[in-house]
Amino acid sequence: MYLPTPFAESRLDVLHDLIRMHPLGLLVSAGEQGLAADPIPFLVSPGEGEFGTLRAHLARANPHAQALQGVGDCLIVFTGPQGYITPSWYAAKAEHGKVVPTWNYAAVHAWGKPRVIDDAAWLLRFVGDLTQSQEQARTAPWAVEDAPADFVDGLLRAVVGVEIPIRRIEGKFKMSQNRPMPDRVGVVEGLRAEGAMNEPLAALIAQRGDVPGA
Repeated sequence: MYLPTPFAESRLDVLHDLIRMHPLGLLVSAGEQGLAADPIPFLVSPGEGEFGTLRAHLARANPHAQALQGVGDCLIVFTGPQGYITPSWYAAKAEHGKVVPTWNYAAVHAWGKPRVIDDAAWLLRFVGDLTQSQEQARTAPWAVEDAPADFVDGLLRAVVGVEIPIRRIEGKFKMSQNRPMPDRVGVVEGLRAEGAMNEPLAALIAQRGDVPGA
């Protein structure tokens, strides 16, 4: 990933936080049959290994599950808030007009050697943890145990687990840090003026760009 200095992020807790908040990662590997990619939700365990460990599950019938057993490294791509930035929001547009559109985004790339796990107990524990991570904030959270045991057992037989100790990880938060402060202020105000759906991106730009009062 191209990492200009203003956008580079290496703090492990920040990278793990993005994964937790945006757990749907794109799992990419290159095996004998060429490139394969699947979007699947991951859990990250920060305290396991130098950079943490990622865990997920795939359908047993997915050819990617078999291909992973023969690869060295795989890549997992996580993306956070993102969106188009119009130059109309820049103060510089009125000053000299030498501005162009861009796209702001947050991304984390993680690499590691995958291990395919075919173990019912491991899978039950994992899907329980994955479910809890998404249900815990709900008023009446659903748990795997709420479904009939034989039904769950049947579903677990149709999947395999994937465990990936992270060997390398890097992050990029392209949030207008390279623009003058008046332009950053304009971007945050412009995004918020267009609706609540832009708030996650606006808030991140404000945080990363030290926008006062935002």
